[in-house]
Amino acid sequence: MLRKNVSNTKFIFLLVEDVNECMPVDENERTTTSEGGQTRVAEMEKTSITESGTPREELVAILTDGVVGAAGGLVGTALMTVALLIGNALGGFDLGSFAVLAELIDLDAIVPAGPAGFFIFLGGGMTTWPLLFAAVEQYLPGSSMRLRGIPYGTVLWTGFVLAFYEGYTGTALVVYLVSTLVGHWLYGFGLGSVFDYFSKRPDTLV
Repeated sequence: MLRKNVSNTKFIFLLVEDVNECMPVDENERTTTSEGGQTRVAEMEKTSITESGTPREELVAILTDGVVGAAGGLVGTALMTVALLIGNALGGFDLGSFAVLAELIDLDAIVPAGPAGFFIFLGGGMTTWPLLFAAVEQYLPGSSMRLRGIPYGTVLWTGFVLAFYEGYTGTALVVYLVSTLVGHWLYGFGLGSVFDYFSKRPDTLV
């Protein structure tokens, strides 16, 4: 009878071990397993936004992502500028409109308002808008970042077209609307293309 009870106890112990091995384990939780009277603690897996594991590597990844965003913004703004130059040549956009950006912070008292305003515009295109794109691009339609950049550019255009309107009418108004819209599509496409290019790098967040 004693041998039978010992055999049953051993069978139940082995069965419990098999069940424990089959149960899923949450990698983010600490788990303990009793084996041979000793406690074994599973190490909690390191998790972070960069999955790099150390603060220094995370900082490097964030700085790298900032460079990627700035590069994307530079490419996008360069493409947009081409469209705006065409609009200017056709009489549907005044490059002097950028001066209002410098006038808002009284920078025109120090340097020419037109160029200063454009550099402010370029700065926003290389910092603010790329950061916003990185935050919302996953919610935009499109199978890739370069394609999702087009609707993103359209959203930005709705503010631009009102802020830089200079009373255009007739053909000039059509040129203004088309050139600025195409310019923002090009901006979004260029921005997204750079993000796409660097998206497979393991040390970036994009």
